[in-house]
Amino acid sequence: MGYRIFLAGAFGALGRRLVPQLLEAGHQVTATTRQAAKAEDLRALGADPAVIDVFDAGGLRAAVAAAKPEIVIHQLTDLPAGLDPGKMGEAIARNARVREEGTRNLVEAAKSAGARRLIAQSIAWAYAPGREPHAENDALDSGAEGGRGISVGGVIALERQVLEAPMTGIVLRYGHLYGPGTGAGTATDPAVHVDAAAYAALLALEQGARGAFNVAEPNSHVMTDKAGSELGWRADFRLAV
Repeated sequence: MGYRIFLAGAFGALGRRLVPQLLEAGHQVTATTRQAAKAEDLRALGADPAVIDVFDAGGLRAAVAAAKPEIVIHQLTDLPAGLDPGKMGEAIARNARVREEGTRNLVEAAKSAGARRLIAQSIAWAYAPGREPHAENDALDSGAEGGRGISVGGVIALERQVLEAPMTGIVLRYGHLYGPGTGAGTATDPAVHVDAAAYAALLALEQGARGAFNVAEPNSHVMTDKAGSELGWRADFRLAV
């Protein structure tokens, strides 16, 4: 059965690998981009483009309402290509704003449109120091300082808003991404291939109760059993192309 899906963040490394999976599964996808020049690229993929900035609350609400989605997927980030170290300092604050203010706008738009499920991207390395591997119910590092404090603060704001939304909210805590479009052929643990990360979002359309899921290859830092048992996720999933 195909669903009407609103995908916020279609041109990030993960979004680009998710769009073809959604379309192949028979879903109707409205996908966002901030750049009008990329609208035709989305149409060529088979998605309906929505040119919108997540900080434009009114415009976002109108775009989501027009799409009439049953499910909203939040894959928005604001990070430099290849995670360029020279640009990460200022990017951390921008990305935290996406996670806090952008998520708030997206949740409100999803509520207004009557969406029944919301799936959002988070990270698997925001846990507070303590015994490892971390399970999903372990505390996040709310006491972090400096750049990590800004980043984790954004994560906490995103997760709270998604999990408290009046719909089924699912948070996918991804490991460090590697693979096509990420600029990395490998990643430090916890790691996850970008195709497998996108696959988790596809599975979460129908599987999983409200809550958080670690999505990473087997490692010593975070437990990954929940994603496998409740979502049916496999870390070895790869797109054919």
